Amino acid sequence: METGTTMGIISLLPATIAIILAFKTRNTVFSLAVAIFIGVLAAGKGLMAFPTLLKTSLGTTSFAWIFLLELFIGIVIAFFQRTGAIQGFTKIMEDKKLSRSNIQITAWIMGMCVFFSDYFSPLFVGATMRSLSDKAKISREKLAYIADSTSAPVSVLVPITGWAVFIAGLLIGMGPVEDAAQAMMIFTRSVPFNFYALIAVALVGLLAKGIIPDFGPMKKAEERALKEGKVLRDGAEPLVGEELTDTPKYEGIKTNVFWNFIFPVLIVVSIAIGTFIVLKSAKTMEAFLAAAVVLGIIMRIQGVPFNDIMKTAMSGMKGVMPAIIILALAYTINALSKEMGTANYIIQATESWLTPNLLPFITFLIAAVISFSTGSSWGTFAIVMPIAAPLAFGFSGNEVTTLVLATVAAVAGGGVFGDHCSPLSDTTILASTGAASDHIDHVKTQIPYALVAAGLASIVYLIIGFVAI
Repeated sequence: METGTTMGIISLLPATIAIILAFKTRNTVFSLAVAIFIGVLAAGKGLMAFPTLLKTSLGTTSFAWIFLLELFIGIVIAFFQRTGAIQGFTKIMEDKKLSRSNIQITAWIMGMCVFFSDYFSPLFVGATMRSLSDKAKISREKLAYIADSTSAPVSVLVPITGWAVFIAGLLIGMGPVEDAAQAMMIFTRSVPFNFYALIAVALVGLLAKGIIPDFGPMKKAEERALKEGKVLRDGAEPLVGEELTDTPKYEGIKTNVFWNFIFPVLIVVSIAIGTFIVLKSAKTMEAFLAAAVVLGIIMRIQGVPFNDIMKTAMSGMKGVMPAIIILALAYTINALSKEMGTANYIIQATESWLTPNLLPFITFLIAAVISFSTGSSWGTFAIVMPIAAPLAFGFSGNEVTTLVLATVAAVAGGGVFGDHCSPLSDTTILASTGAASDHIDHVKTQIPYALVAAGLASIVYLIIGFVAI
């Protein structure tokens, strides 16, 4: 399908079916598979289009990258457990006698510190804090929410991440923007206007401290965990294999928290940030590969047999397979939605509303709907920015005004909304994986909080649209 074309309202069918079935059946794999199958039939592609779409969607560099990243992260987490590193970290934190509230604050701060990767952040925070939060009777849904809300919403606010580079790159050639330096300056100046991301991150801290009480499904989940001691609801299916939740410590090994935990984390952080500074691209997957290799060597030096190390590595890979399967189907349905022109239809149905006063508000809503429907924030940026930013510059006489900055931020914030709470989003899936939470339970408990942030952001954009003109 050519750029800008769409199959009309039928293009909404795959994402709509997937989301409705996911909430109804609580089985994400089944829901995505059915949605893809019905989608290819509705698109008139025939029965054989289903396996063909799987092959073309998964046989890409982007999926291979996240597939390998997931495998290496799984290995590292399995090594952490086999060496007793996570147990050791948990013991250190327990000795500090943190309150239930402060444990949540710790997870919140930890997530914000791992700003360089929205993939690593939810997995790291969830896996590291899970044992501690379980003992404090914090629901897995709450832990997944904290991990999720400090991944993409934080990454899009920091000028030294791949998110910033991507969004700034889209601005080059628009209005007075002639080069990457000018584009990055506009992105940096737009950060204070990214109200959704700012509110979403701040809301976590307010909820953790009890300044704002839990509400909606999250309140019920927290009451269940606190009163009944059930961090998961009865019948829940954690989005992680038991290999990453029940791996015992190797008998006889003397755990060293620095070498078995802190040092591998430093390897990941230094390689990711270092490659971003030097190469302008954070090599996160390569960072985890290096950490896995180094940690494996350390384990061998500590006396763990080679065969046991390899068996643990394989267990780590098996542990992340539930998430990988869902990610594979999510990539497939996103590709199908792109072919059917889902985003183009949403834009065509709403572009007549893009008046100067309503531009930031409508831009945010369009980006939010597209990202939630497709589960892709970067795809949303690529689609909406080339339409919204030139309009903003046109209304502003090619000057970098408040209207321009708010519109750029509205695209960024709206795109993050879907990445933050759509059941089709990779980071939502990874947050469920890291916290070992039921995926749909995570989505259902998080959506009310995301909608509050989106609602508040929408009101501010509406005000700015009238004040800035």
